[in-house]
Amino acid sequence: MLKNFALAVLAILVIIVGIAMTKPDTYSVKRTIAIKAAPEKIAPLITDFHQWASWSPWEHLDPAMQRTFSGAPAGKGAIYEWKGNKDVGRGRMEITDATTPASTKIDLLFMEPFESHNTTEFVLVPQGAETQVTWNMAGPMNFMARIMSVFTSMDSMIGKDFEKGLASMKAVAEK
Repeated sequence: MLKNFALAVLAILVIIVGIAMTKPDTYSVKRTIAIKAAPEKIAPLITDFHQWASWSPWEHLDPAMQRTFSGAPAGKGAIYEWKGNKDVGRGRMEITDATTPASTKIDLLFMEPFESHNTTEFVLVPQGAETQVTWNMAGPMNFMARIMSVFTSMDSMIGKDFEKGLASMKAVAEK
């Protein structure tokens, strides 16, 4: 009986690994919102890391989070590092390109609770009295992330946070 149980567990593990091997080795999470404001009013909320506290979905998860700002005060070269509880972990963001107000690219490095190197981009497209703001994050899926993706997707884990953040950004920009 113990042998049958061990064989069943092994078979399940082989199936999970097999499914994981078919998963893509990269991911992308993207959300878009229409904001009734000009791109010039929205862009500083993104290109100045000091402004993120007003809209980022992660800023209030740890009231004791340590924040460090360095590099340029805003735009290309601005750096934001944080260290917090298990909900926010530890990481670093650096703006690598800021074609204000149209596009901002950010190099995003998570160090804890797991290491991950990602690229984030915000694209602002004016459409009449509104601006379409798209928040996209993409990165590699290592083997462990691919195994996790058998049970849940990066989109389902991060997408709701993007929606919450964009809704907060909208509220701030439309004031």
